[in-house]
Amino acid sequence: MRAAAVAALGLVLAAPAAMLPPPAAAADAERGKALALNRQKGFCLLCHPAPIPEERFQGDIGPDLAGAGDRWSPAELRERVAHARRVNPASVMPSYADTRDRRQVGAAWHDRPLLTGAEIDDVVAWLTTLRAPRP
Repeated sequence: MRAAAVAALGLVLAAPAAMLPPPAAAADAERGKALALNRQKGFCLLCHPAPIPEERFQGDIGPDLAGAGDRWSPAELRERVAHARRVNPASVMPSYADTRDRRQVGAAWHDRPLLTGAEIDDVVAWLTTLRAPRP
């Protein structure tokens, strides 16, 4: 079953990869964390819990971001952030790179990406640092 899911994910990843420029070599995890926490930009904690205990009011409708760097490759993380519904069509997570098929997005953001390609790369750089604690 897992092999089929990975194969399906591989097919999903292949098509949209060209829609974003290649990942920036200068992606910065600290900038990514700041974007993830920023209530005006990424605001990942609205829906996701994360291993940031000092941040109150973390969401619980998306997967826990703790260990994200262990569960998904950078390419998979990038696809999930950029085009979440291509990975999971039932996802309520918005596409941060695409303006098509938007649900419940403010008028100011209707025709523009929520994050730039470089900002997505920064968020992915931060997510890859989130590893499960080692015993």
